[in-house]
Amino acid sequence: MSELPKTFDPAEIESRWYGHWEKNGLFAPERPGADPWTLVNPPPNVTGSLHIGHALDNTLQDILVRHARLKGKDARWVVGTDHAGIATQMVVERQLNAQQQKRTDFTREEFVAKVWQWKEESGGEITGQLRRLGCSMDWANERFTMDEGFSKAVLKVFVDLHQRGLLYRDKRLVNWDPGLGTAISDLEVETQEVRGGFWHFRYPLADGVTLPDGSDHIVVATTRPETMLADMAVAVNPADPRYASVIGTFIDQPITGRRLRIVGDEHADPELGSGAVKITPGHDFNDFEVGRRAGIEARDMLNMFDGKANVVQTADGLVPDEYLGLHRFRRDGIDGARERVVLRMREAGFLVAHVDKDGAEHDAEPRTVQTPFGDRSNVVIEPWLTDQWYVDAATLAKPAIEAVRSGRTQIVPKSWEKTYYNWMENIQPWCVSRQLWWGHRIPAWFAEDGSIYVAETEAEAQAQAGEGVALEQDNDVLDTWFSSALWPFATMGWPDATDPTLGGRYPNDVLISGFDILFFWDARMMMQGLEFMGDVPFRKLYLHGLVRAADGSKMSKSKGNVVNPLPLIDKYGADALRFFMAAAETQGRDIRMSTAVDSNGEIVKDSRVEGYRNFATKLWNAARFCQANGIAASSTIEPPAAELAVNRWIVAETVATVQALDLALADLRFDEAANTIYQFVWSRFCDWYLELTKPVLQGEGGTAATGAAADETRAVAGWVLDQILVMLHPFMPFITEELWSKMGPRDYELIVAKWPMADARALDPSAAQEIDWLIRLVSEVRAARTELNVPPGARLPIFARDASAETTARLGRQEAALARLARVDQAKGEVPTGGAMQIVVDEATFVLPLGEVVDLEAERARLTKAIAAAEKERDGLAGRLNNPSFVERAKPEAVEKARADHAEKSAEAERLSAALARLG
Repeated sequence: MSELPKTFDPAEIESRWYGHWEKNGLFAPERPGADPWTLVNPPPNVTGSLHIGHALDNTLQDILVRHARLKGKDARWVVGTDHAGIATQMVVERQLNAQQQKRTDFTREEFVAKVWQWKEESGGEITGQLRRLGCSMDWANERFTMDEGFSKAVLKVFVDLHQRGLLYRDKRLVNWDPGLGTAISDLEVETQEVRGGFWHFRYPLADGVTLPDGSDHIVVATTRPETMLADMAVAVNPADPRYASVIGTFIDQPITGRRLRIVGDEHADPELGSGAVKITPGHDFNDFEVGRRAGIEARDMLNMFDGKANVVQTADGLVPDEYLGLHRFRRDGIDGARERVVLRMREAGFLVAHVDKDGAEHDAEPRTVQTPFGDRSNVVIEPWLTDQWYVDAATLAKPAIEAVRSGRTQIVPKSWEKTYYNWMENIQPWCVSRQLWWGHRIPAWFAEDGSIYVAETEAEAQAQAGEGVALEQDNDVLDTWFSSALWPFATMGWPDATDPTLGGRYPNDVLISGFDILFFWDARMMMQGLEFMGDVPFRKLYLHGLVRAADGSKMSKSKGNVVNPLPLIDKYGADALRFFMAAAETQGRDIRMSTAVDSNGEIVKDSRVEGYRNFATKLWNAARFCQANGIAASSTIEPPAAELAVNRWIVAETVATVQALDLALADLRFDEAANTIYQFVWSRFCDWYLELTKPVLQGEGGTAATGAAADETRAVAGWVLDQILVMLHPFMPFITEELWSKMGPRDYELIVAKWPMADARALDPSAAQEIDWLIRLVSEVRAARTELNVPPGARLPIFARDASAETTARLGRQEAALARLARVDQAKGEVPTGGAMQIVVDEATFVLPLGEVVDLEAERARLTKAIAAAEKERDGLAGRLNNPSFVERAKPEAVEKARADHAEKSAEAERLSAALARLG
């Protein structure tokens, strides 16, 4: 046994133990014949750094993998990073810009080489940070989504999907980021509220047609006047009587002179504006669908912007020259296409001015517009019609839907199933191409005649095309979600591995994921896994919530409310942060941080994380107490034999805790699991067991006790502490491993110890009843002493009235414990007259005379006054809460505080009244 220092120092312990675990291969110990258990980590971006969301996600994963390892499984946590196409290219381009260089100064091959160089020198910072969190990942087999083996899998999947008719090239609208010059996914689009306008324009009816009211025009409204240059139709609702007669007729659009057909489509809302909308299918997702329903093929839809959102000539050549080359918006003091269109429409008399409440006229009605921005470029996203590669997601989704319905994959919490089904049943084609240089280059080659040849290598494509046919490879790369969708099996050696279960590693046992990537990653892994492996990629999918700021808002860099977990680890230790994450993770709910920072953004305090640091300190001090009293590491996995009720009780409590912990972890109830072990350690073991055993362990004058009872208690206490360290290890790996090593010689480290057995034979109802009775009696006496201002050092006699034979026997057996913990001395005979506090526990009434230690009259007066004050505050708060004006008009947080204060004062009044009643 090595003596523990007085002070618990997380920093020194964490760095020492993590290095030891990794160096000795303990994150993937050799376990021939053991059942495989696998979990894959959502690969963080190679450009990333640890944020509080990562801390939550990875803590939950580490709890499960450490638990599986302790259960004797051949547990492996697959780790790796994603090449993060856009993010990584941006990092390297920014470095080049700082040197007055740009990407196009280099060939594609030269630029990609620079990215690889950056990756080797600076990429992967986050993997070091994950180590600080204590993540027991299989670093010896770390993967990267562009390493050689993974790239082979990506190419095979692309080619196979194309051969199966599930991947194709098509012209459709995409989210186009003009700042980055590439299509992006929905996940990379952030919607922001922008102060904009709603413009109304007159579109003249053609061929002398008029509306039933005699009007020779239709008024359309738009928040994007510039797209007028590519209008192809005007839509009205077929049920709108104002326009039924003109459906199928035409409009001669101002500015371009393009003839537009009026189409009937339910997309036009009769209640919104004039009920007529202009249709620009090449630059609006809703308009694209309207156009297709109207019979306009995608290849015929007009595109009016280049990749930088500058106006270009449309296919019909009708955009006037003055607009060509203009940016879509005003920029650098120069009017854009929007401003020019509004100016010309106003000059020609086609602009319908907005009249405000003061009678003043304006070009547009002010309006807050929900506007999409690229999350990295912060540029307004343009729906853009372009040729891209698409996956037939609707076909791939069908088996993935059935896999969840049949229970082959279980989604936890179950409430997310409805969202999953809704999205999968209405899924759109998946755009998988990106206009970047960094990434998996699309294995497709183009011939001059427009033919496309898809193959894993250029040689294979050339063989398809024939000799002498010049080929040029597609310049685009694949969306990073395409490659990461293969993560559960491509990380295991597929397609080279011949074992269809990849050595028992497929399907993975569980996947931990934030709900925000359910569609972008989780669902796509389901689709690809079923298509290529014939089985689901994971048996359980656990979706956790988001970590939010204290006020419930989403964390973002722009708001400045992002919590960096590393300073929290520096301040409180990784174990404390991990335990907080587990305890706060309630299925289906987001987590709110309570982190306080100073004016410089430095963390001052986080009361909840600090609370779990205190928990670690309490465990540390309990271990020091054990050492000081001759309690050492247990020599047995089975619980030691015990005669004393307190020892039989703690053994049974330990087994019950193991049972509850097993159930909570099986159900992925992390909060219940954390609370179970927390309550057992803090309350049962530290606060009660160690206190109850002091009379047995400590002889007169503080010397160590001897004898059979003391030996039994030391053996039981050592065994219980060992079980605690094993059960707590998945949550708090560092402190538990340190204590395990210091309590005595061991044959193995805690990380590869054996999980406790939940042996119901160890449960002991009689011992549980007796110690439960003792704890309730001591608690009641302590509470009453506090309420009645009994001096802490005062000893009181205690009389038992109406006690059963069992209670009388218990009083005799627990006399020493009651004397130490409640500071009472058992008395017999007649109860003295005068004031006394009375406590009822089960059938017996315990009477504790107070006349010699408390001024009873003064105490009655104090309690009466305190009760009146509490009731006055309670009633005042009740009056406010019963006032509809307050409840409806006050801020929600003020109403919530009033309710909490009312509950507190109500409880206080009841408690004080009970105390007064105890005086008799």
